[in-house]
Amino acid sequence: NHTSYPGWQSVGWGPGELFHFSESESSFLCFLLSSSCLQNYIPPESLTLSCPVCRQTSILPEKGVCALQNNFFITNLMEVLQREPECSRPEACSVLESVSAAAAGKPLCCPNHEGKVMEFYCESCETAMCLECTEGEHREHVTVPLRDVVEQHKAALKTQLDAIHSRLPQLTAAIDLVTEISRQLNERKNEAVTEISNTFEELERALHQRKTALITDLENICSAKQKVLQAQLSSLLQGKEHIQSSCSFTEQALSHGSATEVLLVQKQMSERVIALARHDFPERPHQNAHLDCQVETEGLRRSIQNLGVLLTTGAVAHTSVATGEGLRHAATGQHHTITVTTKDKDGELVRTGNAVLKAEIASVDGNRAAETEISDNKNGTYEVGYTLRTEGEYTFSLLLYGQPIRGSPFRLRAVKPSDVPQSPDDVKRRVKSPSGTGGHIRQKAVRRPSSMYSTTKKKENPIEDELIYRVGSRGREKGEFTNLQGISASSNGRVVVADSNNQCIQIFSNDGQFKMRFGVRGRSPGQLQRPTGVTVDMNGDIVVADYDNRWVSIFSSDGKFKNKIGAGRLMGPKGVAVDKNGHIITVDNKACCVFIFQSNGKLVTKFGGRGTSDRQFAGPHFVAVNNKNEIVVTDFHNHSVKVYSADGEFLFKFGSHGEGNGQFNAPTGVAVDANGNIIVADWGNSRIQVFDSTGSFLSYINTSADPLYGPQGLALTSDGHVAVADSGNHCFKVYRYLQ
Repeated sequence: NHTSYPGWQSVGWGPGELFHFSESESSFLCFLLSSSCLQNYIPPESLTLSCPVCRQTSILPEKGVCALQNNFFITNLMEVLQREPECSRPEACSVLESVSAAAAGKPLCCPNHEGKVMEFYCESCETAMCLECTEGEHREHVTVPLRDVVEQHKAALKTQLDAIHSRLPQLTAAIDLVTEISRQLNERKNEAVTEISNTFEELERALHQRKTALITDLENICSAKQKVLQAQLSSLLQGKEHIQSSCSFTEQALSHGSATEVLLVQKQMSERVIALARHDFPERPHQNAHLDCQVETEGLRRSIQNLGVLLTTGAVAHTSVATGEGLRHAATGQHHTITVTTKDKDGELVRTGNAVLKAEIASVDGNRAAETEISDNKNGTYEVGYTLRTEGEYTFSLLLYGQPIRGSPFRLRAVKPSDVPQSPDDVKRRVKSPSGTGGHIRQKAVRRPSSMYSTTKKKENPIEDELIYRVGSRGREKGEFTNLQGISASSNGRVVVADSNNQCIQIFSNDGQFKMRFGVRGRSPGQLQRPTGVTVDMNGDIVVADYDNRWVSIFSSDGKFKNKIGAGRLMGPKGVAVDKNGHIITVDNKACCVFIFQSNGKLVTKFGGRGTSDRQFAGPHFVAVNNKNEIVVTDFHNHSVKVYSADGEFLFKFGSHGEGNGQFNAPTGVAVDANGNIIVADWGNSRIQVFDSTGSFLSYINTSADPLYGPQGLALTSDGHVAVADSGNHCFKVYRYLQ
């Protein structure tokens, strides 16, 4: 509030200013202007400002617009509100007016009714008003006393403020932790630099020592050879000198001596010449000049180029997971193994080893209860083995770089081997005939094989699973199938199967007992031509995708036809699912797109098209909805799984063509468990893979006891098992699956 001109109020909002004009407390106006805008609006010679809306006139300060002062209470408030997108909403002006007037200790005056004080608040319009407004344009709206709203808003703000304050210790702890890790990283870098420098300095000293030794040996060898050669050379020179002196003396005697002198020396000279002529001089070299230096450096150069390895990973604890029954239960005296899968901050699998992983099993009193063995598979996974000797409750802690991985510490219970449920190996296979003429084989699986992660026979699949039973064989009777496709499960314990080539729907209990079937072949509403996908909605109605009839049929839980949707739009519906809003999501295999319908058949939206991009498909098959209402679609010929928001916006995808972990050869069925894990039927590889909510590979569901052949639809039963339509074997199978 300007001290000289109480009719003005000004608050700052970024580069512009929010001005409130009032005259005799009778009216006000809220609008957003910059100082330059106001200066352009006001004539240069004007001493007043006329409001462009209500035409009220106010006196300008002596120095004009630039002399208007800010209301610092509102300025500070705006600095906070400015950070939120909602600050740009028009209703924010009304809130600011209220706060401004409250800060000034003045009643709010209605801009529409002169002299009327605003004492009410419209919840629909989120604005303050006077009594006449409540009887006029807001007469059908819910209005409450303004003072009550202020108290409510103050209480709400207080609650929100408390919630923000409660996060400060967490953020402080997180800052301290990240700062400490950053400090440790720098400290370890400096230590590594010192280690590298010391190592290479030692190598330099070793090289210098070796160089000196080689030169010394070279000098010694050369000196020895030279000694031999010099001795030989001395002998030869001496012999040459003797011969030359004898020859010279004899020639002188013969040339210049008298006869008497010749006779006197003849005998001595003759003996000397004969002796020199017979003497064996060392004319052949006693040594050679061979002295080469051969230093093999190629291997050393390769070694130097590869000398030293920097070990690190991008793994972080809070996204890494541990799986295996040994996390929760153990039999005393028996060796157990669990698998730790390391992931980075984005939840992507870390595919290299060498992470610093520690495991500890402690009793309730905190004492170490068992030794743990950690085996690095060098592919981002680690096997942790242990053996407990005593029954009881334990804590199983897994620390990655000093931080607990997701879910750690785990509660572990050890019992006697005799208390462990009977092994499936000891259960004999038995044949049981259901009601009707058909029959199905109900059998237990043999013990599962080693984990796909492991390289030894002792390691097991990190997610415990086994075949519970299978239902069906090729045929047209009850409990028999011909190319079954989709499968679904209801909350009341029923398994619903789309028997494609038999043009019917068959229903079983969770334990595999046949209950009923319905469906008549034909192309009229209520008839089935080629049922593929099937799901059960929140009301218990059965929703069936009919591929050849090109529509989706809805039946009651007892098989009575209720409605059909999508006719005229769908070209080849394959998979169906129902989201939390009751919308029916249909994958059109031929049109390569996804349709979303209301239950009455009204189209909500559709997305997709033929192609290889993120929003395109190539023969999509089945669909599931996760607990976030996101849509998960299997893209058959693109060998991937794609995830979209509820309104069809692309989020992410995973998978590629191949046979490795996380790869597909034409994925088909898909289901999502309560933890968000995505289970996918890998049709071409005849297997079932399990991924976490971000698409990182976790494990396989073991099916080796009775191998799959072209699995199609997948479903999670109400008792937590996985049901799969084994189309190539004309049966469906149910597996135990621990989430």
